Amino acid sequence: MHETILTGSKTNFPLPADPDTAALGWERLCDPGETGDSADFFAALRSKDAVRRALDAVLGNSPFLSHCVIAEPDQLRHLLEHGPDSAFNTARKTLDETLAGGAGEADVARALRLAKRRVALCIALADIWSLWGLEQVTTALSDFAASAIAHAARHALAEAATAGTFRLKNADDPERDSGYVILAMGKLGAGELNYSSDIDLITLFDRDSIDTDDVDRLQNRIVRMTRTMARLLDERTVDGYVFRTDLRLRPDPASTPLALSVVAAETYYESVGQNWERAAMIKARAIAGDIAAGERFLTHLTPFIWRKSLDFAAIQDIHSIKRQIHARSSGRSGSGIQARGHNIKTGIGGIREIEFFVQTQQLIWGGREPTLRTRPTLETLDTLVANGHTAEAQARDLAGAYRFLRRVEHRLQMIDDEQTQTLPTDNAGFRRLALFLGYQDPESFESELLATLKTVSEHYAYLYGDAPSLGTDAGNLMFTGIEADPETLQTLASLGFKEPATVEAAVRGWHHGRTRATRSTRAREILTELMPVLLSALGRQPDAAAAFARFDAFVTHLPSGVQLFSLFQAAPQLLDLVADIMGEAPRLAEQLSRRPSMLDTVLEPDFMQAPPNRDELLAELMQALTGASYLEVALDAARRWNYDRRFQVGVQVLRGRIPPDDAAVALSNIADVALEVLYPVVEAEFQQQHGQIAGGEIAVLALGKLGSRELTATSDLDLVFVYRNPEGVEASDGAKPLPLSTYHSRLAGRFITALSALTAEGTMYDIDMRLRPNGKASTAATPFDLFHTYYAEEAWTWEYMALCRARVIFGAPALVADLRSEVETALRMKRDQDRLLFDVASMRRRMDGEHHTECPWSLKYVRGGLVDIDFIAQYLTLAHGRDQPTLLAGNTRRALEAARAAGLLDDDDGGVLIEAHDLWRALQGLLALTLDGDIKVGQDETFPEALKEDLARDGHAENFEHLAARVTMLAAQVHAIYARIIDDPAAALPPIDLATDPEDMSGHLPP
Repeated sequence: MHETILTGSKTNFPLPADPDTAALGWERLCDPGETGDSADFFAALRSKDAVRRALDAVLGNSPFLSHCVIAEPDQLRHLLEHGPDSAFNTARKTLDETLAGGAGEADVARALRLAKRRVALCIALADIWSLWGLEQVTTALSDFAASAIAHAARHALAEAATAGTFRLKNADDPERDSGYVILAMGKLGAGELNYSSDIDLITLFDRDSIDTDDVDRLQNRIVRMTRTMARLLDERTVDGYVFRTDLRLRPDPASTPLALSVVAAETYYESVGQNWERAAMIKARAIAGDIAAGERFLTHLTPFIWRKSLDFAAIQDIHSIKRQIHARSSGRSGSGIQARGHNIKTGIGGIREIEFFVQTQQLIWGGREPTLRTRPTLETLDTLVANGHTAEAQARDLAGAYRFLRRVEHRLQMIDDEQTQTLPTDNAGFRRLALFLGYQDPESFESELLATLKTVSEHYAYLYGDAPSLGTDAGNLMFTGIEADPETLQTLASLGFKEPATVEAAVRGWHHGRTRATRSTRAREILTELMPVLLSALGRQPDAAAAFARFDAFVTHLPSGVQLFSLFQAAPQLLDLVADIMGEAPRLAEQLSRRPSMLDTVLEPDFMQAPPNRDELLAELMQALTGASYLEVALDAARRWNYDRRFQVGVQVLRGRIPPDDAAVALSNIADVALEVLYPVVEAEFQQQHGQIAGGEIAVLALGKLGSRELTATSDLDLVFVYRNPEGVEASDGAKPLPLSTYHSRLAGRFITALSALTAEGTMYDIDMRLRPNGKASTAATPFDLFHTYYAEEAWTWEYMALCRARVIFGAPALVADLRSEVETALRMKRDQDRLLFDVASMRRRMDGEHHTECPWSLKYVRGGLVDIDFIAQYLTLAHGRDQPTLLAGNTRRALEAARAAGLLDDDDGGVLIEAHDLWRALQGLLALTLDGDIKVGQDETFPEALKEDLARDGHAENFEHLAARVTMLAAQVHAIYARIIDDPAAALPPIDLATDPEDMSGHLPP
């Protein structure tokens, strides 16, 4: 009998948590049917107090080890007789001898599993009985894992060579010079494997070292070979498994094959390798396959892992990774920790904090101090002390805590062979673990555990205590490593994301540098710091998923991320604004995705002040075009200016900083200035080819919302180009002369293209030319004489209605004056009142037939909406403008005010129409900014809460429900007024000759 077991009376063996189960285990050990020839041996030992207590500690605490004891009685007997060292070495030797001559896959798999069970039993008993210390336990686990991996790799290599994948250079030793590299990562790489640990591997292959006739298919075949190796290790059979094998620590595992070429891996690490991967590679070790090739690869990565400079900026990324795990406000000092349910690996004061304490200092100092390039945690702690980077007392505390926590981890995993680090939450489970660890009661264990966790937490906080807060108390937000952190998914769900896995995957993609913005290390470091604040801000949005998707698109379009992420870091209010835009204003979000530089303007001190007036905007754009030597340069500069100014107005509308009428005027001013400044630029470029028309004049007439200065975020521009030429001139005077009509039409077409064409800077405006005289049948530019004749003799009623909102934007002064006079003359001409009334009513019916809706939020087309109000104002203008010139206001609201003042509307009707007009325009401006497409019946039920609040704010209502009731009531009142003024009188008219009605008004209805 091994002498240490015989003197076990001096050893504090753990008490069995379940003595009855222990007794049952003894019965099975002493049963020849269970343990064969060893049954008498165990029966004799049962009377020996030390041995009985030693085995009670196993049989009464661990169902898994009890199974191993019964399944491997010879292994247990060998250990009891010769000690764990001999038992462990014999198990390994038996494995080597079994597989020495080669074997089929099934035989290899069985031999590995039987060896694992024997080794697992041996190591567990050596640990439980205090025969081995922590380093000997973890070294034994790691050494056997290395041996098992090597056997699996040899078989996979030999099988692949037999199949013709390649030719082995050493058939009797398949691994040597094979070009197939297996790197151990994490605890296996450091020789610190825990009892039920997964093994993290990276598999690579060196094309130049592999002798193959089929280079093109080599990678696929290496991947297949890797699957064979992994299957030999982790597939569960009747004999169990060897090791759960994880291959996801390879570069960007979501988008790369199981085995990468050495060149591909080197390129990844040197271009987009992350700081957490630097930390992970500290422990990397060539463990099987072509060991020499693996060591060459790691040597090549030395500059990536070990930076020469003291990279404190980069290390912030590692700091923040750990702080994300504990972003809760529950105590960086370790206060408030509950022992039950605590994760002793990733929880506060756990193993991971000790490892981070060590690894981050290695990353900081290891580039200049090669002695710090060690793998094992305890060894590195000693080296940090020796190099003067850690106090001896601090290292002593952390080493003691590490040994204690690893011991707890091992006992926890030995119970059922589970890869877990979470302590039991129930009293029975917690007591069972305490007894298994050798404590007399759970209270003693809990006391030592909490003291240990507090000690680690305090030392960790001392190292990172000056790191800034991450700004959220929601919980874990960790996106490093190879898989989704379950607590991170829970945190994302609590933040408001209904599909947290989608968000987590996208953020992980950012960290892997899959977008241009996050390919630099510094960008990812800053992004890591921003993540809690960013996700909290997006999660507050009514539709968090949609807001995140827009932000993801925004990040994807960024050319680089450092500048913008730094801006967010320096100005958190900017991040809040961006989150609001992504959540509430899809159109602004789209603009921002195309031009992230617009955010620069937000930081200008006057960004939230009233937009400049027209003259100031004119001077500003002229300055912006200074030095633009080419048309394309000028157009792009104008687009940038235009987007910046429209973005400013949009943000002010979103934040409720500008009244709706002021916003419409500001947007109209921006459009006016863009047209006025760009036209001469386009004209000058056109004249280089085609020359000028001496004495020629041109003016631009705006109709629709631009004409009435009621532009919204989605409005197009209704334009009419009018020109006038001197007599006696037939063509332009350029190198390529054009006839007069062709000249102006082509110039107008060139200008329209300049405004509406899609360039790298986007599209400035959509231009609608359908309101010009004769519509589609005419050229792009209209002669002044034709304009005069058309409106004097040929125009339809709907065209006069459109003219009610006409406004000359710019042009030759004489022509501008004459054009204004023509518009006024057309509006004040004598009309057949019955025909006017009939036409207006008829057109409204046609429009309703085309755009009918019962949705009260379709504020333009719903009965009682803007179209009804516009039609009333335009009808009154055309019917009475001849005698009441104040009606020629060019704007619906002013026309309504004039009609009420003239007695054409009574005070009640006028008040209702003006109130509704103002409300519709205010709400329409916000809806145009925040929603895409037409609003359908019932869609208001799904409006985001933030949008409802903003609508209530702009509608001066107590809440959205009150606003909705007011909208319905006002629409009904407006429709009733419309019926009294237009529909009912029109219905009472005598029959009208329809032969003179327009044959086709498709696309020509009033805008």
